Amino acid sequence: MATDRDERATRATLVDAPSLVGERGVRWGGAMEDLNATLLSWPQGEGVAPHVNSEVDVALTVIEGAGEVVVDGETFALAAGQALLIPKGCERAIRSTSERFSYLSVHRRRPGLMPTVRGKPARP
Repeated sequence: MATDRDERATRATLVDAPSLVGERGVRWGGAMEDLNATLLSWPQGEGVAPHVNSEVDVALTVIEGAGEVVVDGETFALAAGQALLIPKGCERAIRSTSERFSYLSVHRRRPGLMPTVRGKPARP
C-alpha cells in the first residue's frame, strides 16, 4: 500500500494541461510536499456549487473556454489565459459559460482529513 508521501511528486513534473481537458470533473491531479494542483473541466451550465474553503487561498488559471466564478457575491467572467486569486474564507461557485470550461486549481497542500466523532478525533 502506498503511503501519502509515496503519492507526492519528488521531482519536477511537466503537465500538458490542454491535452488533458475533457468533458466533466477532475481530469488530472498532482501533489507535492507543499502544493496541490487539480485540472477540472465542465460542460456549459455545469460547475461547482457554492461553498466556503476556510483553509487555503486558491489560484484558478483558465486553460480552455469561458466561465463565471462568483466570489462572495462578486461575479468574475474568465476566459482562457486568465487567472483568479481567491482568498480563503470566501464563498465561491464556478460555472461554465462556454461549450467546455477547463481550469487548473492550485493551492497549498492541506493535511489529510481525519475522521471525527462529535467534533473530536476518532483516533486518540
